[in-house]
Amino acid sequence: MAVSLAEIIIISLLVDWAFRKIKVPGLVGMLFVGIILGPYALGWLSPDLMKISADLRLIALIVILLRAGFELSLQTLRRVGRMVILLSFVPAVFEGIAVTLLGPHFLNLTYMESAILGAILAAVSPAVVVPLMIHFIERRMGAEKGIPTLVLAASSIDDVFVIVIYSVLVGMYTGQKVSIAWKFAGIPISILLGIGIGLLIGIGLYKLFEKYNPRATKRLLVILGISILLVRIEHLLEETVPFAALLAVMAIGFIILEKREHFAHELSAKLARLWVFAEILLFTMVGAQVNIKVALHTGLAGAAVIGLALIARSIGTYICLIGSNLTLSERIFVVISYIPKATVQAAIGAAPLAAMQLAGMDTKPGEIILAMAVLSILLTAPVGAWAISLTGNRVLKPAPEGFDDSLQAALESEAEAEELL
Repeated sequence: MAVSLAEIIIISLLVDWAFRKIKVPGLVGMLFVGIILGPYALGWLSPDLMKISADLRLIALIVILLRAGFELSLQTLRRVGRMVILLSFVPAVFEGIAVTLLGPHFLNLTYMESAILGAILAAVSPAVVVPLMIHFIERRMGAEKGIPTLVLAASSIDDVFVIVIYSVLVGMYTGQKVSIAWKFAGIPISILLGIGIGLLIGIGLYKLFEKYNPRATKRLLVILGISILLVRIEHLLEETVPFAALLAVMAIGFIILEKREHFAHELSAKLARLWVFAEILLFTMVGAQVNIKVALHTGLAGAAVIGLALIARSIGTYICLIGSNLTLSERIFVVISYIPKATVQAAIGAAPLAAMQLAGMDTKPGEIILAMAVLSILLTAPVGAWAISLTGNRVLKPAPEGFDDSLQAALESEAEAEELL
């Protein structure tokens, strides 16, 4: 396993450098490294490494969501709050309905099977979107209108909504006893509970840090440990109490930033260094889940469904921005930012197939759903990441001199923290 880690680190760093030279986000190259070295291509990665792939991806995702929390300005969130709420579910609904209607005609699925597929495909990937938005926030690109913050916050909530819908549909399809009313009530409950618990933990932590003043590295280890435990608690309580652990992770960073900025900026500086390694793990491990042969199983019909569904999603995204102060080009940037798939599709793409096997049902629909999930990653993650980077650099304007959303102070404090560390 150590050899496989060394290989992906060295190759990923070289590929990252090469892709950046041609103005393409390095994460695109890392995805391809994972695909090529993974078990479905060259098979160079150790089986032991693949066994812990899910845990590695989770830790890396926690790192980037903590960084996101440390970049969420309350003042900016207030400006974009209405759009965050709309973007957290409207685009997913549009895409899910489109896949439900298209599936029977293109993929020979039933409407229920197509709806399950739609729920899986409708999730945007925070793993792809959040790092790119943080990069724009750090450069103050689009800060005056809070555009990166808008996308960052909404894309993180989007997954909670979609996964609940998916669990309801799979339960109904496989004959499980599912309380639809409770499941749908669980959407706002899980979001509010996740944010609330994260805020309480964050308040407790900053008070603890003030009292004992541990080094920034120790503070970070405490927060990372608690964040991982929160995800574990979510899994233990998933049948009884809906709880969005990853939103709690973001809320911890957010409240520490609001209460004690210098703590937040020290921790953010540490996370920025840790992200160099975590980014490699996240995107190579996601890429390693991609089985190209399975993806090609659905052929042009599958690609057509994904393309048409993305058009529907884009319409839904644009509708959410009507009445905002965003220009046409800025709205197009937000639409593009909602394209990439990876995180949810890699995590649960095979789950319907497993559920059908356990229920003794025909597994062919599950195989098609898995193929579509893999194909969506292959088609949208690299292209979406490249398009976000390209359009963002052209469309988002740097905040004017004197603009105050606490971000300039944040960046200066973080730079000071880097020097001290």
